[in-house]
Amino acid sequence: MNTGIRERGFVRGRHGLMAAALVALIAAVVMPDVTLPRNTFDYIVTFDITQSMDVEDVTLNGVPVSRLKFAQAAMRGALGQLPCGSKVGWSVFTGQRTLLLLPPIEVCNNYDALLVSLDGIDARMRWTNWSRIAEGGVYSATRVAQGGGHGAAVVFVTDGQEAPPVLPSRALMRDINPAGIKGWLIGVGGDQPAAIPKSDADGNRIGYWQADDVIQVPTTPGSDAPVETHEELSELRGQYLGFVAGQTGLGYRRLWTTTSLGDAMLDARFAHREPVPTDLRWCPALLALLLFVGRFAPDTIWEWRDFCRRQVRRAVRWLVPAGGISVRKVGRVNANLQRKTNMTGE
Repeated sequence: MNTGIRERGFVRGRHGLMAAALVALIAAVVMPDVTLPRNTFDYIVTFDITQSMDVEDVTLNGVPVSRLKFAQAAMRGALGQLPCGSKVGWSVFTGQRTLLLLPPIEVCNNYDALLVSLDGIDARMRWTNWSRIAEGGVYSATRVAQGGGHGAAVVFVTDGQEAPPVLPSRALMRDINPAGIKGWLIGVGGDQPAAIPKSDADGNRIGYWQADDVIQVPTTPGSDAPVETHEELSELRGQYLGFVAGQTGLGYRRLWTTTSLGDAMLDARFAHREPVPTDLRWCPALLALLLFVGRFAPDTIWEWRDFCRRQVRRAVRWLVPAGGISVRKVGRVNANLQRKTNMTGE
């Protein structure tokens, strides 16, 4: 009799799990987004697309790639790290100007569009072969970020090579206000000078730049001794970029790995808290999965659960009476002691 009742309860319990799982699945389908506050980030990422960024002195998955391709791979990783509600836009730099390609858009709803547009950034967008990073590029990138009206921070990715070169003592653009600039100057490239590929207007490689093709570092005023330089070669100008960052209020970080960019963009200093629609449908979906696992679990698991439950009940029944007897015995002992005390006192 008891066995039959237990079996019927067992069957009803398993069917109850199935019904609860179906309810959880329906909730996972129809549940709307929940607005929750979270830290988000807004950036306009500027890529240097001058020809020195075509130098293949960095590696991706063990294969040498150009600095620009490495930076794009790092940015793809960073997009996956940014929380929903964050916004990212693209711009490119060459000459003395930064050109906005895509204003900041939300990363989760537009993830595919951001990836496709990121892959489309290449040397064919270059409109000139010279560059002024300190005197024009950083300033222009900042103006683009501030002009978007979103308060976006700047991420400027470059190898730091000026063409034609500038003297270290030359002042930056004077109307840059470091207090109004936030973001990163990201350096990418190797430490050893490498030849700079030369390409035509269509991005086809046609050789390498030679010493006679480029302007070398000018002689320092007041010095008669010419300095031999090799501006036809390129390496990461990290020290120079650190100097520029210090003068403009940006932070400087080297792109050592493809994860370095995401770590920099998640810096809490550039976060702002705002309500963001959050998809929590995974919660009822996970509950439904657990219920389905319970519903179709082997009978031995349920029998083991019932066995453990019976053992626990048996232990409780054995301990509770023992505890009650002990209490009664202690009570009788105390009463006897009290009587003996009273008799002695008399």
